[in-house]
Amino acid sequence: MTLELRAASSLSTGELAALFNAAYEGYLVPFHVDENTVRMMTEAFDLDADASRVAFRDGEPVGLANLGLRGEDAWIGGVGVVPAARRSGVGEALMAAVHEQARERGIRRVWLEVIVENTGAFALYEKLGYRTVRDVEVWSLPLSASETTGAEDVAADEAHARIRALRTEHEPWQRADGTLAHHSDLRGLATGAGAAVYRQPGENVQLLQFAGEAEPLLRALRVLGPVSVLNLPADDPAARAPRDLGATVVVRQHEMLLEL
Repeated sequence: MTLELRAASSLSTGELAALFNAAYEGYLVPFHVDENTVRMMTEAFDLDADASRVAFRDGEPVGLANLGLRGEDAWIGGVGVVPAARRSGVGEALMAAVHEQARERGIRRVWLEVIVENTGAFALYEKLGYRTVRDVEVWSLPLSASETTGAEDVAADEAHARIRALRTEHEPWQRADGTLAHHSDLRGLATGAGAAVYRQPGENVQLLQFAGEAEPLLRALRVLGPVSVLNLPADDPAARAPRDLGATVVVRQHEMLLEL
């Protein structure tokens, strides 16, 4: 059977959502996307439908690879293959195709994250030339009824400026400055020794960036609702704060880099 690769823009948003769900069936972290989620991901993470690729066999879509683009950097925003087509080279073909698209667009660095337990995907990425930069963790901090923290609400721009002055390493793609720029509902929090930028689209608080003394910020945020912290570097000194407050690591990932 011949494998055909096409731009993701050849499918409708609904078709992409259906393929995404089929390609991630049985994934280590179960999730489901709909059309609105696909639109949100495309905008927030700068996914390029013309550079992203969908694999077809016998006219049926069997896999996808999403590619986000920002300047000279790119990000693999999800690679998946439907169960019946797995372990047949589809994933490797998709990765090679988006790498070629990245080169054509002048990209110098391609980033991705892979769950530590996903050893098959990790081996593929190493085969393709990726190296592990660091490990990052997704934390979940439960709601607390009351806290005394000394943190105060500030404008998101003010908090972000303080974070940029304090941080010493790059932010992972999903919490990077380019991602923050796409959110219109950002909020800021500050103490004398730290700052945070977060959003709360529902019950849960999504902590996107923070720097400086972390514990007072986390204490203040968990009064608002359960707090999720996405892809916090495991070696970040701030990682001690959620642990000390009783947070749990939901997912641990390798952040990987391919230099083209």
